Amino acid sequence: MGSPESEDWRSNDETQHRVTLASFYMAKFEVTQKEWREITGKNPSNFTGDKLPVESITWLEAIEFCNALSKRDGRTPVYTITDGGNTVIWNRSANGYRLPTEAEWEYAARAGSTTPFYSRKVPGSDDVNFYGHYPYQIEQNYFNDEVLETRPGVYRGKTLDVGSFKANPNGLFDIYGNVGEWCFDCYGDYGKDAQSNPTGAIEGTRRVYRGGGWNDFGKNLRSAYRAAMPQNNSAYNVGLRLVCNADDSVKGTVTTREAANTGSKKSAGSGKALIIFYSWSGNTRGVAREIARQTGFDSIELELVNPYSTDYNTVLNQAQNDQHKQARPALKTKIDSKKWAEYDTIILGYPNWWASIPMPIATLLESYDFSNKTIMPFCSHGGGRFGQSLTAISKLAPKAKLTAGLSVHYSGGSSLSKDVEKWLKKCGVK
Repeated sequence: MGSPESEDWRSNDETQHRVTLASFYMAKFEVTQKEWREITGKNPSNFTGDKLPVESITWLEAIEFCNALSKRDGRTPVYTITDGGNTVIWNRSANGYRLPTEAEWEYAARAGSTTPFYSRKVPGSDDVNFYGHYPYQIEQNYFNDEVLETRPGVYRGKTLDVGSFKANPNGLFDIYGNVGEWCFDCYGDYGKDAQSNPTGAIEGTRRVYRGGGWNDFGKNLRSAYRAAMPQNNSAYNVGLRLVCNADDSVKGTVTTREAANTGSKKSAGSGKALIIFYSWSGNTRGVAREIARQTGFDSIELELVNPYSTDYNTVLNQAQNDQHKQARPALKTKIDSKKWAEYDTIILGYPNWWASIPMPIATLLESYDFSNKTIMPFCSHGGGRFGQSLTAISKLAPKAKLTAGLSVHYSGGSSLSKDVEKWLKKCGVK
C-alpha cells in the first residue's frame, strides 16, 4: 500500500508499507442515483440520471445509506451513529453493507499491480471518465505531449453511466474517474510498519475518498493518491461504492470520532472575517472585489518576493514546477500575528492551477495558525472547478473548518454578483 518515492507526482502521505487484508466483497459499480433514491427518497446529485453515479453526498449520508440498504435487504447494519454523527462505531462482524477501508479500496484498485495504475499503459479518456486533456505526466510535458504514451483526449465535463468503460482485472468498473469514492478511514499518516486490516486513525477532521472523479487530472487517479474532505461536506465529484464482509474472520468494533474544536465556534461571517487571495490574471481579484463589495470585509492580496512571470506559457511551467517539487514561494505580504488572531473566518481565494492550489497558497496555509478558524474557499478556473484544491487545503489546514466553496469560470461573467450572493447566503454570511 502506498507508492514508492520514485513514483511521479506522489505525495508525502503515501508512505509505502505492507498490509494484510481479510477477504471482502466489493460492488462492481458505484452506487447509482436510482439506487440512492430508492432508499432515501431523494437525489442530491449535481448531474441527474438513473444510471449515473450518485454524488454530492456527505460521508455521514453515505454510511446512513449503507445502514438503510442493509435493513432493506435483511442484513445486520454495520454502523452505529451517536453524538450527532461525531462518533461512529463499526461492528466489524456485521454482514451489512459498508464503505471500504482505504486499504481495501487500494487493494481492489491495484488488482495486483505495483505501478501508478492497474494497467501498464497510463489510462486515457477512452479508458476513464476524467479531465482527459490532462493525462498522467502532462504537466511537465504540456508543450511537448508527443513524448507521452497516453496523449490528451476529450474532457466530458460530467459524470457518465456506471460501467461505461472496461472493468479493471478485479471486475470493478470506474474504479478510476467518474466519481471519487468515500472510504471509512479518518485521514492520517500511514506509518511504515506492516498492518493487518487497518481502519485508519481513531480521530480526525477529514475522511478519505479515493479514485478521482470526472474533473480530476490523471495524476490524481493514481492507485495511491489520497483525497480528503470533512465528513459533513459534499462534492459534485464524490460518491460511493459498497463492500461487505466475505466471512466472519474479523471481529470486534472500531470507534472513530470527528476531532472536536475544529473551526470557529461562530458561524462563517458572524465574527470578524478576512478576504485573502492570490491572483495572477486578475480573475480571482475580480471575485475577491465582488465579495468585499457585498460584505465590507477586510481584503488582502498576496504578493510574492519573487513574482511569477507575466507571460502565460512561462507561468504554466513555473506553476507546475513548483507543484511538482512542492515548493513554498516566499510571500512579500505579511500579516501581524495579533491582527491575524482577530479573524474568525478566512475567505480564501486562488486560481485553480494544474488541478490544485498555487503554491503561494500552500505557503500561506503553513505560515499562519488556522486552528479554530473557518475557511471559505473560492477559486477561478478554466473548466475543472476546484480540482483537488480542497483536498490540498484540507491537508494543510487540518484544524480549520472548511465550508462549501465557490468556483467561478474565469471571471464569472454577468452572473458573478448573483453567484457570490448565493454562496455567501449558503455559508451564513450576511
